[in-house]
Amino acid sequence: MKQLFTLCITLLFAGCTAPSDYDLIIQNGQILDGSGEPSYTGDLAIRADTIAAVGDLSDATADTIIDAEGLAVAPGFINMLSWANVSLLHDGRSMSDIHQGVTLEVMGEGRSMGPLNEKMKQEMAEDQGDITFDVAWTTLGGYLEHLEEKGVSTNIASFVGNGTLREYVMGYENRPATGEEIEQMKELVDEAMRQGAVGLSSSLLYAPSGYANTDELVELAQVASEHGGMYISHIRDEGDDLLSSLDELIEIAERADIRSEVYHLKASGEDNWHKMDEAIQKIEEARSAGLAITADMYNYPASSTGLHVQLPDWVRDGGIEAMIERLANPENRQRVLDDIEFSHTPDKILLVGFQNPDLRIHQGKYLSELSAEMGKTPEETMIDLIVEDDSRIQVVYFSMSEENMAKKVQQPWMSFCSDAGSYAPEGVFLNQSTHPRAYGSFARLLAKYVRDEQVISLEEAVRKLTSLPAENLRLEKRGALKVGHFADVVVFDPETIQDNATFEEPHQLASGVRHVWVNGGQVLKNGTHTGAMPGRVVRGPGYDAETD
Repeated sequence: MKQLFTLCITLLFAGCTAPSDYDLIIQNGQILDGSGEPSYTGDLAIRADTIAAVGDLSDATADTIIDAEGLAVAPGFINMLSWANVSLLHDGRSMSDIHQGVTLEVMGEGRSMGPLNEKMKQEMAEDQGDITFDVAWTTLGGYLEHLEEKGVSTNIASFVGNGTLREYVMGYENRPATGEEIEQMKELVDEAMRQGAVGLSSSLLYAPSGYANTDELVELAQVASEHGGMYISHIRDEGDDLLSSLDELIEIAERADIRSEVYHLKASGEDNWHKMDEAIQKIEEARSAGLAITADMYNYPASSTGLHVQLPDWVRDGGIEAMIERLANPENRQRVLDDIEFSHTPDKILLVGFQNPDLRIHQGKYLSELSAEMGKTPEETMIDLIVEDDSRIQVVYFSMSEENMAKKVQQPWMSFCSDAGSYAPEGVFLNQSTHPRAYGSFARLLAKYVRDEQVISLEEAVRKLTSLPAENLRLEKRGALKVGHFADVVVFDPETIQDNATFEEPHQLASGVRHVWVNGGQVLKNGTHTGAMPGRVVRGPGYDAETD
């Protein structure tokens, strides 16, 4: 009796409660573990930043218990092409992506936030628009660490862009790199990979990335391959020369012995829609031959980039600043007008982003519509707008086939991306329109292509959003609901998840995602952002801590 009394007194002073088994248990959810295997009803436990248990945990205790009956429990989604590198510096909450269940932003399409020399740092500071920030880093690893220290809700990773490497070594010179220059770029790739870059990227439609020839890209990709990284590319052309451009990526993959991915695979322009079948066949044949070729996509029939890509190559040579100088020269005007050949008809070019506040009254208009208002040809209107805005002007091109969308979604090697920043429907972000993919790409997959049209199963969709990109990137302990993996977890309602953004009203958050945890920290609770910023730098397989 005395011993029992002593035990009670001890427990009283210890708080009268035994410690819980876990910090959190999510009970009774539809577990989609990321493997693509059939889902099952079960529980998941988190301790600190780690998934501690998955299965039947009915006898376990936790500090917090969430009933997920009727809801799906999945690994956090991976955005394979994010342009959140600047938006996160302004607002680390990553609202538009967190509300879709994204827990990892993979950045750096052809251009990355490092390495930077002093001239590049100065230009980055001078070229800022509505969002301003101090360029407090020089290396890619330094940028990622700066962002983590500043605070970010999602995890972050990045490729090192060949366009950034070229600018660092050669500026905007449109010529083959010398042997010495290639060696300099290879050293920079090596450094970036040791700092945690997940691979080498290119964006060959744009300057200066596209000034690199195939041999140069192979040389750089070989360095990334030595560190276990991936080569990923916005290929040279997605329209008339889609197939030959895809051949180049496959050649680079073979010669450099590197896993390779096509950014946002598409057949652009109605005359090219039929080429998608052959593009898929080329990838399948390469994979059958032993090459690790994959692709990603955003599931909208419209792309978004600069209006300037409609200009002749000679006008765009040397970058945006040089291009605008040429356009502003009256002596060049007629030559430019004579050489313009629209790859998209003006009635399918939607104006969405101006730098000049006075021109923002035109956002949401088609180029053909504005041309008629101004009493000019579309060619004249385009030139005048670019010069007056002193920018490339962001537009949306309606150029893809819905039938091809479904074909691409079905491919087992297809991941997904937003190809956009991560925004909030408030403040400075409302100064620009945007593509709805910024707010809806991942929710749209689960709503339109899984629930409504049943193009693929829910299990397969989750695999494509999680373990597939994680495996392609060789990320450790990410992309699956496994014991010992980092606790990046999303809970959503498969019956109500929905993309709400439209081309007319793009700044609308997706709905249906209830809870999101990043490294065990709850970022979304009952559909509301908590303000937590537990995001971390996720580094590639070549990371060497001594390089930092």
